[in-house]
Amino acid sequence: MRTNTVKGFRDFVGAEALKRARILGIVRRQFELYGFEPSETPTVEYEEFARGGNRAGALEASPLEPSALDRGDEVISQIFKLEDRGQRELALKYESTFQLKRIAQGQRLPFKRYEICRVFRDEPVSANRFREFTQCDVDVVGSSMKDEAEVLSLVKKILDEVEIDCVVCFNNRRLLNEIMVEAGVAERDWDGVIRELDKLDKISVKEVADNLKRFGAEKILKVFDKGDFGKYKFYDEIKKLKKLCGVYGVKLKFVPTLARGLSYYNGTIFEVKSKKMKETICGGGAYLVGDVQAFGFAFGLERISSLSNVEGDVTKVEIVSIGKDDVVIDLASKLRGTGVSVNVILDKSVGKALEYANSKGIGKVVFVGADEVKRGKFKVKDMSSGDEKFLSESGIVGLFS
Repeated sequence: MRTNTVKGFRDFVGAEALKRARILGIVRRQFELYGFEPSETPTVEYEEFARGGNRAGALEASPLEPSALDRGDEVISQIFKLEDRGQRELALKYESTFQLKRIAQGQRLPFKRYEICRVFRDEPVSANRFREFTQCDVDVVGSSMKDEAEVLSLVKKILDEVEIDCVVCFNNRRLLNEIMVEAGVAERDWDGVIRELDKLDKISVKEVADNLKRFGAEKILKVFDKGDFGKYKFYDEIKKLKKLCGVYGVKLKFVPTLARGLSYYNGTIFEVKSKKMKETICGGGAYLVGDVQAFGFAFGLERISSLSNVEGDVTKVEIVSIGKDDVVIDLASKLRGTGVSVNVILDKSVGKALEYANSKGIGKVVFVGADEVKRGKFKVKDMSSGDEKFLSESGIVGLFS
């Protein structure tokens, strides 16, 4: 029997799990500080719902606005498929956005929700790409550009708090479409051209230009080189969003070739980049849910955790019983009542207890024996410095307050 993990799946324990838990605490707190409420949706859905054009339903696309129906998007091809006993064709959740079509029905707008969940993608594995990962997703259904600016400020707030240096790059799909119209690219080829432009940060400009030749669209790269975007109508949206984000103190970098390969985006798109990782660490944009404008983003906890410098919250104190279990349990209860994390050792020698505290990074160890109980003071050892002192019960509680 093989007990190793399946390729692309991982276990998280110890310091790494503590770090992830702390980051998730920061993320959840910031989501809620910005007025987003939690949602929980199933891990298993009908395959046709997961695969179909479910973000927008039926939508008439104008020449400057893409259809939100998924037409061969790469992520759709990565769905994990399964079948239940009733031979129903099912799929594991690969993201949370598509489920908005169901859960946003009947909600008062704007509907602001977040979801933190495990998602699954049957795709090639690399150093920062997994087949199961924790996705943190935020969406505003019934959004305006002012909402977009606030969401981008939320993104920057989280990444600042977890100590990740990054750049927020953005563009606008309507501007891209306007450029393609002027360049004479047939509307049927827009998605293909966008997917090729999306490779500019992965392969050379020459390779992208060669790929664009099959659409007769290689000359579109000259538009980006020239940089004369002021003549385009939708460039005004670029300037407006930059100004709105400035109110929040958030700087955006306009990247006219940024495309984000998913076909359902219909306005602002963005990606967050870091010099320490070639992959995008966070991304999102504007899209339709039914006929309602929405805006959202998502990031994988695994990438954020690998880049973050924060450390997990370890247990604050260990209390070691030397034949005084009842006193130890009472003291631990009082400390826990004040919000202090406590590890209780009732059945190990002093030496083994110290070894355990050291292995777990526990900062303080309290010893409770007959002499300590008689004196009304307990020995407290600082595991970093090795210093020891005697404190009363109230003194120990005060030490962590």
